[in-house]
Amino acid sequence: MTDHLSIPPASHAATVQFGARSWLALAGRWLVRGWGRKSVIGIPYLFLLLFFSLPFLVVLKISVSETEGVQFKDLFEFADGTLTLRIKLANYQFLASDPLYLKTYISSIRFAAICTVLCLFIGYPFAYFMTRARPTLRPILVMLVSLPFWTSYLLRIYAWKGLLDDQGVVNNFLQWLHLIDEPLKMMYTPFSMTIGMVYTYLPFMILPLYGTLVKADPSLLEAAGNLGATPWKAFWLITVPLSKAGIIAGSMLVFIPTVGEYVIPELLGGPQTLMIARVLWEEFFSNVDWPMASAVAVSMVGLILVPLVLFNHYQSGGGTAAGGGGAR
Repeated sequence: MTDHLSIPPASHAATVQFGARSWLALAGRWLVRGWGRKSVIGIPYLFLLLFFSLPFLVVLKISVSETEGVQFKDLFEFADGTLTLRIKLANYQFLASDPLYLKTYISSIRFAAICTVLCLFIGYPFAYFMTRARPTLRPILVMLVSLPFWTSYLLRIYAWKGLLDDQGVVNNFLQWLHLIDEPLKMMYTPFSMTIGMVYTYLPFMILPLYGTLVKADPSLLEAAGNLGATPWKAFWLITVPLSKAGIIAGSMLVFIPTVGEYVIPELLGGPQTLMIARVLWEEFFSNVDWPMASAVAVSMVGLILVPLVLFNHYQSGGGTAAGGGGAR
């Protein structure tokens, strides 16, 4: 008796071959379709791996290694069938117990926080009025904010030395106006270093604020005014909350590099303005203590990662809140 439901061998082979080709075609389309997304995500991760993670691991390894002259011992040692891990934590213990290093870290955080607050108070009104300008003037204002980047970083710092020196432009001008009898001591002080850092990093605060404020809907302020809110109250209740992402982004862009700033404290700051980067330089090139210098560098990176983690937590929380608000 013939079974009419059976598939001939040739038809079955063709079906299997067609199914394999279909799966290969689907896999090929998926790879081609996902290649762009994978490249966009993968290239930055590869960049971070090559130029941050691997060098950081090398520095971390040096910070916990024992030295023999100018050589660093291996962390892992295999002898007599036993694998031994040697980690030296004395450098980190010394960092935590020495008041000089603690004072340096606190001083760096304090100067970075002061610089961030001053940049915010100066940059926020500037960014706000940039968004209030005519659309034809906004690109010109953005170009003017970015104009200092067209000049060498060192030249701009040395220009402040010419302005704030005892016989500089500011003191000569004040003496010419008979406002002072003797030159004011402004160079090599915390004041000169703060001025230099605020001037240098102010564009990093203005540009994120401008990018956030320019997207704000002006009709919200009009609605608040129609409901009886004063301009100042509408600003605090509507404009400031809408610009919170720009405030946090600008603050991170200012705070993080100022913590590890070296050039400005070296050129404008005095001996009393201790910063982590200056201590790091002394350990590397004056004391030639690479393990200790590496421990200082690792601690500085850990110090900088704290605000980054808080920023990422805020961003993910804000996105969740925004998504939840949209769902409701």
